[in-house]
Amino acid sequence: MSILSAAALLFLILDPLGNIPIFLSVLKPLPQRRQRIVLARELLIALGVLVLFLVGGKYALEVMHLRQESVSIAGGIVLFLIGIRMIFPRPEGLMGEIPDGEPFIVPLAIPLVAGPSGMAAVMLMGSNEPDRLGEWGLALLLAWSATSLILFSATYLYRLLGWRALTAIERLMGMLLVAISVQMFLDGMATYLKHSM
Repeated sequence: MSILSAAALLFLILDPLGNIPIFLSVLKPLPQRRQRIVLARELLIALGVLVLFLVGGKYALEVMHLRQESVSIAGGIVLFLIGIRMIFPRPEGLMGEIPDGEPFIVPLAIPLVAGPSGMAAVMLMGSNEPDRLGEWGLALLLAWSATSLILFSATYLYRLLGWRALTAIERLMGMLLVAISVQMFLDGMATYLKHSM
């Protein structure tokens, strides 16, 4: 996988366009200046968590005695479920009900930006090819930068595209995630069967 394809995959998983309505509704009660401070803080926390999983994923797998193909299969299943939720959203939103007040870590940083699928994806990248950690870090930084740019311009995008266009884009991203998740699952199964025989 190239840096750009890894960045594109991570960008799809971070799903900034799908998160715009949730971010807007959570940050709405705060003054405009405070909204930007909270958004920057939450995005930096999410980046820190993803970097931690990217760097420490290999060691976490060793400690838990997990094989890489099991993470690939699990990551595929999680991605599949997230993709299905994006295609067929629930009334309470992608991640369930949002608590009142100023958000801190939950739900914006985790699980909306740094969700289980993002953590699984970076952990898989770091553990599969640990010698390419620098490249995966760059891919993560690219995806996170694009996500941050979109979320910081959320109000303008919402006015420009409207609810329907954002919903359509989110569902398209959901379809792509489902396809990627099936491929991850099949790759994990293929590796497992090859090692078992």
